[in-house]
Amino acid sequence: MKKIAAAILIFDCILGLLLFGFHTNKHTAASSDSAVAVLKDTEANREEQQQKDEEEKKIALTFDDGPHPYYTEQLLDGLAQRNVHATFFVTGEHAQLHPDIIKRMSEEGHLIGNHTYSHIQLTKSNSEEFKEELIKTNEIIKEITGNEVLYVRPPYGSWDKKFESELNMFPVLWSVDPLDWCSSNVSCITEKIVENVEENDIILMHDYYDTSVTAALKAVDELQKEGYTFVTVDEILFD
Repeated sequence: MKKIAAAILIFDCILGLLLFGFHTNKHTAASSDSAVAVLKDTEANREEQQQKDEEEKKIALTFDDGPHPYYTEQLLDGLAQRNVHATFFVTGEHAQLHPDIIKRMSEEGHLIGNHTYSHIQLTKSNSEEFKEELIKTNEIIKEITGNEVLYVRPPYGSWDKKFESELNMFPVLWSVDPLDWCSSNVSCITEKIVENVEENDIILMHDYYDTSVTAALKAVDELQKEGYTFVTVDEILFD
């Protein structure tokens, strides 16, 4: 009897070990399958994001000299219809005359920058006057929108780096200039933009002319078809 009992005990132990091993292997296999699934999902998400980043070609559309009481409103309507955000470098003089348009720009997600108060060009002899115009325009814009102004488009591209530290402002120039201010040919302006633009370019235009507004919207339509995404200049400069 003792031998039989011992045999049964040994059998039970062996059976228990086999069952334990089966359950352990099953659990290990399940855990392994879960880990593989997570890795596959992570890799798929990474590839999807990489593909999205490669497909998204960012460019910035900028407008100087405004706001104009009619053309800027027309431009804002067109940009809203196309879900496009732009950057507007406004003069303090025109911002004072049309605060409702400045407010609309801000509320619709456009970036507003400084273009001096009277479109003054910086020279060796008017540095203080230029600085005062920047400060005055910043105050006007902030009073309307409630936002600090960080970006400046210096008229004619004339700039002094000392203003960057003194005023905590960043100059924004351009890489594509269709010379829209001196042409009334919409097709010609549009063509200059579309044929010369590349990823991360900053396009210089003016919202003070009807032909410029029409050309800008036509260019947006064509470039969106080519896969370009329009962003504000801060996304180009600091992304």
